[in-house]
Amino acid sequence: MGYQVEIDKKSGFCSGVIRAIRCTETALGENKPVYSLGAIVHNNEELHRLEAKGLRVINRGDLEHIPEGSTILIRAHGEPPSTYALMAERKIRLLECTCPVVLLLQKKIKKEHARIKPQNGQIIIFGKQGHAEVDGLVGQVGGDALVVENEKDLEGLAFSGGPVSLFSQTTQNPEGYQKIREYLAKLLEEKGIDPGMLKVFDTICSQVDGRQAALSRFALSRSVILFVAGKESSNGKVLFRTCKEANPRSHVIENPGEISPEWFRPGDTVGICGATSTPFWLMEQVAEKVRNL
Repeated sequence: MGYQVEIDKKSGFCSGVIRAIRCTETALGENKPVYSLGAIVHNNEELHRLEAKGLRVINRGDLEHIPEGSTILIRAHGEPPSTYALMAERKIRLLECTCPVVLLLQKKIKKEHARIKPQNGQIIIFGKQGHAEVDGLVGQVGGDALVVENEKDLEGLAFSGGPVSLFSQTTQNPEGYQKIREYLAKLLEEKGIDPGMLKVFDTICSQVDGRQAALSRFALSRSVILFVAGKESSNGKVLFRTCKEANPRSHVIENPGEISPEWFRPGDTVGICGATSTPFWLMEQVAEKVRNL
């Protein structure tokens, strides 16, 4: 049928993921086994590509069985201190690929916890429960932090009366973070706690923050949107929601095989975009499939 197709040039890997992928490919070039502690990127197509080159994905439970001297990659999401301690104990070679933005956030949380803990302070993190980055952040303070995903998670929170410091996972929705900070301030006021006790840190990655508005404009400019992302990508869920709100004819897919011809009408303009964990080569494959419908 021949649709006009355009790939959003601002979509695809963020700098942190690009750095981790390059780091991995360099290590794989040494022709030795490289283990990734968890999926290096939440995109199955890219994972399959790297696994074909020799990357082996493992979980924490596998660490005890990895031979001494092996190379283990710490992905962009980061890890808690306990992981590094276990690796040192096992004499495992560490390939540090944690995103610099995440590393900086880990240091901020650790420093802030040390500052407010003597004052009976509390650390709150806006993020996804169980997410690798969040686990790494909570680990910086020995588990002494509350993770919240929405306003409801704040209800019933027993405030200590000391300082409250709020952080966000780097890939969270900026609007969602704003709602959390406003609701938290309201709760403190209702409980008679000085709002000056609340300190909010702007820790959402600027690349993620900037993509929200740009993606919304891109989605509005096309009649149909195909958003390419892995099902496990938190960032993908956030950005797809942005597309869907701007353009109801937005569809999320993992690969070209999930495209349905029923989504298109004669004369449609089709936009292809993706998450910070989506490789550009995959979006190109999706575009090619649409052109050949």
